[in-house]
Amino acid sequence: MAEGIIDLTDENFKSNIEKGITLVDFWAQWCAPCFMITPIVEEIAQEYKDKIKVGKLNVDSNQITAADLGIVSIPTLMLFKEGREEARIVGVVPKERIKEKIEPLVS
Repeated sequence: MAEGIIDLTDENFKSNIEKGITLVDFWAQWCAPCFMITPIVEEIAQEYKDKIKVGKLNVDSNQITAADLGIVSIPTLMLFKEGREEARIVGVVPKERIKEKIEPLVS
């Protein structure tokens, strides 16, 4: 896990998203597109390190959370504010598209 990125699990997911703004990357080891979006997620973690938390949740080893949130395609990025879903992005997208979802929440 890159610096500043939280390794999320079924056990710690709720406690990590209930305060502030959190971007969660839902991924799996076998998912090639997931690895394509990883550098973008890492850049966002650095750019917004004082404003949001960034976490990654492996859907294969944390199926309860993935099922509860209706994750059916990966990669899926979800933005939470105070534990409430604010945005969901499915697939590999440009960094600017992700930032468009973050900016209204942090400004």
